[in-house]
Amino acid sequence: MLNLDRLIIEFDKGLRTLFSQAHSVRPHPDADATDAPLDETERKHAAGLMRINHSGEICAQALYQGQALTARDPAVQKELQHAAQEETEHLAWTAKRVHELGGHLSVLNPLWYTGSLTLGAFAGLLGDKWNLGFLSETERQVGGHLQGHLDKLPVQDAKSRAIVQQMYVDETGHSEMARQMGGAELPGPVKLAMRTTSKILTHTAYRI
Repeated sequence: MLNLDRLIIEFDKGLRTLFSQAHSVRPHPDADATDAPLDETERKHAAGLMRINHSGEICAQALYQGQALTARDPAVQKELQHAAQEETEHLAWTAKRVHELGGHLSVLNPLWYTGSLTLGAFAGLLGDKWNLGFLSETERQVGGHLQGHLDKLPVQDAKSRAIVQQMYVDETGHSEMARQMGGAELPGPVKLAMRTTSKILTHTAYRI
């Protein structure tokens, strides 16, 4: 049973995710990378890709919060909270890079957050094995998107590429953690629905 204090704490987390500047405990992955010159087309394209990644991290924060709220096993809650901290760092990295590229963050982030929080809470209510299975599949699909972005980013954009590469390492680690903790394999139609939803986010966040 959720108590009022915990709901207030999670509501505060949501406000900070959407409207406050995220901070990273670890050094930014691009700290030592050279900020190579990009032409206007390359800069806009890189900013669009990094905006997608930032919106994806907004979704990840909301998913983890929703899942942690309804997870039954304290060990699962702990792992979700740890992973959420790494996702907060991703928020900081991607937001900074979007602004460096002269871009803006998606105006639809509150929508992405609300929908993902609802999905995460629902996944948690299904039980920890499905909760973890949903997490594992989500992070697996995110890893695939990140690999695709490494192919699409300008070759000379070492700063964006360094950020995306470290995010890929973290996301695949989260997926493996969830699988090892007993995450169930999701049915094919559920995976397809997740991919379809992800495509809507990526195409929309790239532009707005």
